[in-house]
This record gives sequence, C-alpha cells and structure tokens, in this order.
Amino acid sequence: MVGYDIYRLLGVKQDGSGGPFRLPVRVDAVVDIGTTGHTLGQVPGAITTTNYEKFNTRNRVAHATFSRFYGRIGRIVGPVEPASVLDAGCGEGETVKRLRHLMPGHIIGIDHNPDCISYASDRLPGVDFRVGDVCRTGFGDSSFDMVLCLEVLEHLPDPGAGLRELNRVARDHIVVSVPNEPWFRIGFAIGNIFRGRYLRRWGDYPEHVQHWNPKTFRVLLDGHVEVQDMWTVFPWVIAHCRKRH
Repeated sequence: MVGYDIYRLLGVKQDGSGGPFRLPVRVDAVVDIGTTGHTLGQVPGAITTTNYEKFNTRNRVAHATFSRFYGRIGRIVGPVEPASVLDAGCGEGETVKRLRHLMPGHIIGIDHNPDCISYASDRLPGVDFRVGDVCRTGFGDSSFDMVLCLEVLEHLPDPGAGLRELNRVARDHIVVSVPNEPWFRIGFAIGNIFRGRYLRRWGDYPEHVQHWNPKTFRVLLDGHVEVQDMWTVFPWVIAHCRKRH
C-alpha cells in the first residue's frame, strides 16, 4: 500500500461522507497496488497517444494509481469469470494486458483508432482486436457475458448512444469508468500544466468532451443500464452495471 490516504487529505471519510462534498458511492480509500508492473513497455512501432504517454510515465505515484484502478476492475471481473468479453474502446490494449488472466474466454477489443488496434494486436497476439465504433459495434444482441468500457465515455459526443449500445450487446455485466471531476484535473491535469501542456484547457485532456462527478454520472447511467455498484477510485468513478432488459 502507498503510505498515504488521499481521501483523508481531501477530508472525505471512507463511507463517502464528510469533507467538501458527499459521494453517493463506496470509496476505495487506501491505495491498493493490485496488479503491478504492467505498462505498455517498449514495443517496436509504438505510437504516441495521450493514453500511451499516460501509462508510460515514470511517476511511481501514477503507476500506483493505475494499479489501484485496475485492482478494483479486477475485483469486479474475477468473480464473474466471463466466457466472452468486449473491451469497447480498448486503446492500446492496456486493460486486456493487465486483466487477461481473469478473462480466460474469448476477448474482442475495438477502437476507432487503427494505429491503436495495430499496436494492440502486435502487443497481444491471439487477442481479437478490431477497428470499430463504440456506438455502433456491429455485434448481435447479448453477444458478450461482460462488456468493459473504461475511460471512453468522456470522449463521446453522445455518451447515451454509447451506453445504449453497450447495454444491447451485453448479456449481463457492464463495467464502465470515467474521470471523477474535478479530482481528475487535480490528479493529472496539474501535472500537464507543470509540463506546459493543454494550458488553454487548464491542463485537461483536449479529447475529454464530457465531464462528470459521481452524482451526475449516476444520473447518466440510470437512464440506460441497471447500476449494481459504484466506487470512487481516485481520480476515477467506476460502475458495475447489469443489462437492462
């Protein structure tokens, strides 16, 4: 465990009460390293995306944060033992890389960026990576035991359309995550400011066109899926949902 409790610093109790705001979700209050040691690494033909740069940082605190995030995702995925998984918005394959041992069945990853798909395919032979649209996947109804959509909805002009599609192709479980604002900017964007990046957006990533906190994200989810549980894992919100029939 990392030797500090970020939520104590923010004045937020483990049950989400107290402090300057109230969280309507459970809080992972102490950093849990979870699955450590996995980064994109040096793969021939590596590409330059903000996602790639994020996971290739040498910042140990950032890596502990990523590990805690994937530790929570792993504790959702593991007990389900899904026979089929769709990673919607898979990027360079970081999620599949970290959680493949928990998903022994068939895995498909889709992303709109062909360079990301090429990179992920080279990085993880045997995984079915395809260029695709999260809002129009082309798969049949109830095709996957579990659908993952991590750090994607904030990029979509119409996140509701994305959620409707995820709900359609999921057989049961849907796991989604988004940045928790304003804490995401505090956690990552300040670093961008110090590096002189995205100054006109106060350090926020330019591809982030949607912004939520736990309360507003829950409102969005409730309109499309059945929310089973939610957590704040600094600086993200993670939700385990079930298909709405």
